[in-house]
Amino acid sequence: MVEEHEATRTRPPGHRPTIVLAVAGGVAAYQAAEVARLLVLSGARVLPVMTPEARLYLGRLTLEELTGEAVHEALSEADPARTADLILLVPAPADLLSPVAGGLTAQALEAPCPVLAVSGGVAKGAPPPRDASGKQIELVGALDGIPGTLAPAIAAAALARATPRDLAGLRVVVTAGPTVEDLDPVRFLGNRSTGKMGFAVAARAAARGAEVTLIAGPVSLPTPFGALRVDVRGALAMRAALWQVLGADLAGADALIMTAAVADYRPAEAHPGKRKRTAANLTLELVPNPDLLAEIGAARAALASPALPALIGFAVETESDPQVVAYARGKLEAKRVDLVVANHASDAFGRDDNRATLVDRRGAEPLGVLPKLELADRILDRAAGLCRRSSRGTPESVPRPACR
Repeated sequence: MVEEHEATRTRPPGHRPTIVLAVAGGVAAYQAAEVARLLVLSGARVLPVMTPEARLYLGRLTLEELTGEAVHEALSEADPARTADLILLVPAPADLLSPVAGGLTAQALEAPCPVLAVSGGVAKGAPPPRDASGKQIELVGALDGIPGTLAPAIAAAALARATPRDLAGLRVVVTAGPTVEDLDPVRFLGNRSTGKMGFAVAARAAARGAEVTLIAGPVSLPTPFGALRVDVRGALAMRAALWQVLGADLAGADALIMTAAVADYRPAEAHPGKRKRTAANLTLELVPNPDLLAEIGAARAALASPALPALIGFAVETESDPQVVAYARGKLEAKRVDLVVANHASDAFGRDDNRATLVDRRGAEPLGVLPKLELADRILDRAAGLCRRSSRGTPESVPRPACR
């Protein structure tokens, strides 16, 4: 396992890492695409650099589509590379100072950030190159084995170097997406949630070192790298999954972040066969679903240590900003939670950004419009702070993220 680099420890909690993915020539270059995908999925900004030789094995457009960034031929062309958290060379040829890789290697050594090289064909026993100050390229993994199998390990090593692991030791449970309630085998009642917010929270929590369980309603999103995913359909199934993960004493989580848009009602009866259309009006009887957030808040209040786990809910409304915040304050008290993320339906559903206000007992903090990955980090910062405050005898100023 690659340890966190000293430089990353100075980054503020929630910092979104920037990783330069420098691809040299070699048949293993195509695996850089999977590494890029996993890094982006974890919330990193990935800046791709490809030598002309690398383009013989991997298309430029592939990396641009995966990263959302233009491909450059040299590190000097990618301006943000000067402030990047990490440079990752994939793959490293047998001679890191060869004409194929020498240019990238020299430029990487000049950068102020750590440099990792995936040791595809690096000669065994050969010391990695250093610059005049003694800075050395570190070797990680290998691409000699079964194609594609080591991309997750390589991505994990890169994230460990580029991201402060300030949530290591935390067990974070996240609910995400909608729940749907079946009327019959063809039709259902649902809502507009796409799950993007919850998946962003899960991705950033895992990248920051937490042990993450993601309980997801029906969405078409890839599982965040490093998270354990549990798929459910209706509110009752989500409830069962939550209690299975948490346990009766809620000891299965240090922080529970409930982003899911759980259906308030379900049909009193789900027909086993398709309902046939007729000329008559159709009346559906709906019964209330359990309020999962309130249920867990009440269970937590009954515990001997009612501050555990940290409990964060969401409030999605359609009224004016003051009304949305007022509703969130009411939800905070009624459901006995620590923090409510208040937002408008028009700002939240189906978008890659969100406009939210964090509401707790001390007040309301409007955050403006943020990418959901950045908003996820702001929420996780609060979750970590709640855990520190709930640690018995541990001052909030002491950097101890784990509640237990």
